[in-house]
Amino acid sequence: MSALWLEPEWPAPSGVRVLSTLRGGPGGGGASKAAYGCFNLGDHVGDDPLAVAENRRMLKREAGLPAEPAWLAQVHGVSVADLDQAGPHAAADAAVTRIPGKVCAILTADCLPIVFATDTGDAVAAAHAGWRGLAAGVIGATVHAMAAQPERLIAWLGPAIGPSHFEVGAEVREAFLSADPGAGDAFVNTGGKFMADLAMLARRQLEHLGVNRIYGDGECTFARADRYFSHRRDGVTGRQATLVWREA
Repeated sequence: MSALWLEPEWPAPSGVRVLSTLRGGPGGGGASKAAYGCFNLGDHVGDDPLAVAENRRMLKREAGLPAEPAWLAQVHGVSVADLDQAGPHAAADAAVTRIPGKVCAILTADCLPIVFATDTGDAVAAAHAGWRGLAAGVIGATVHAMAAQPERLIAWLGPAIGPSHFEVGAEVREAFLSADPGAGDAFVNTGGKFMADLAMLARRQLEHLGVNRIYGDGECTFARADRYFSHRRDGVTGRQATLVWREA
């Protein structure tokens, strides 16, 4: 593992690469300071634009990326950017590509990043899955955009806020129960509020869609201040990135 990112342990098809960045710090590098220190990759959170640009250059150089990642303007929706088509992708919460060398990128600071690949590695995708996106159907939209049978897909769940720290209101629980009565298992009542398990909700949706090879769901971004940015923990903070691409 690099000091700037981790590479997941999952059975990625040959030629598929995935990186999930860390917040950086002493010995890890990064140009951002104060609340955004050190390796912030989000350009929409109030950080110095020059620092963000330097961090993105560092990521591309140090990771040997084949191209600049396709940085999306994420809006907690269900739109999927097809990176193989020409034109800008201003607002989307997922990206898909079949062309080697194009890099899908998702920015998070508690929301769940999900990486997808076909079992032959001929298509990859990444999705930004906060509770709003999950409830709205971003996983289903991404699976549909990959244009492959769900049983051919494998998925990796990246670092996100864990169920011990993600308190939500009853309206969030109801948003999921209205579509899936069994989703109640992902919520623990704490006296009018609920502790929500984003990863469990994502796994339920993936399995309902027929995607059964699911990996990851490890560290909590809120609990690991040494490794991850967390909006719920810190308020003003940076963003880490999850990238997936096909090697040429």
